[in-house]
Amino acid sequence: MREMTRRRMTGWGALAAGSLSLALAPRNSAAQDADIRTIDKALVSTDRRDLPGFGFTLADGTPRTLADYAGRRLVLNLWATWCIPCIAEMPSLAKLAHDEADRLVVLPLSSDRQGGKIVTGWFAEHHIEGLPVLLDPKGAAARTLGARGLPTTILIGADGREHARLEGAVAWTDPVSLARLRALLG
Repeated sequence: MREMTRRRMTGWGALAAGSLSLALAPRNSAAQDADIRTIDKALVSTDRRDLPGFGFTLADGTPRTLADYAGRRLVLNLWATWCIPCIAEMPSLAKLAHDEADRLVVLPLSSDRQGGKIVTGWFAEHHIEGLPVLLDPKGAAARTLGARGLPTTILIGADGREHARLEGAVAWTDPVSLARLRALLG
């Protein structure tokens, strides 16, 4: 157990250190250089499993849980405004939310500690529209879900179970990724 905790902490520490160094680089070039992949290249698990309970909040402080989205297919994206791969995939994720609104709900869950103001401002600055501002400033959901870094995306079926887990930035509107997403969510 200690080894697993040490590995997880090392992974988060390495992620933070790498993201910090990239955050100091000019935003546009760093985001453009991020490794954006198709779903199959980011896929780490297709195990169908029950999800542990966890909560998050809307920007106004309203509490939410996954139960609020019961019966819907979900793309739960764990991200932060300081995470370069997260920044790179966010426009594609927003387009997915818009284009697939009748089939699924995209839930971008930010672990930014500064809360709703920073995420709302970041969305405005980067012209991200159509996504809710969802907050997990202490990273409790990421820990509960066993995320090893950011971005991590969990595909949740209408049955409320995890259908797939992805790590890294995904080209959500790539035709191959879209087809795979639809197959994974049923």
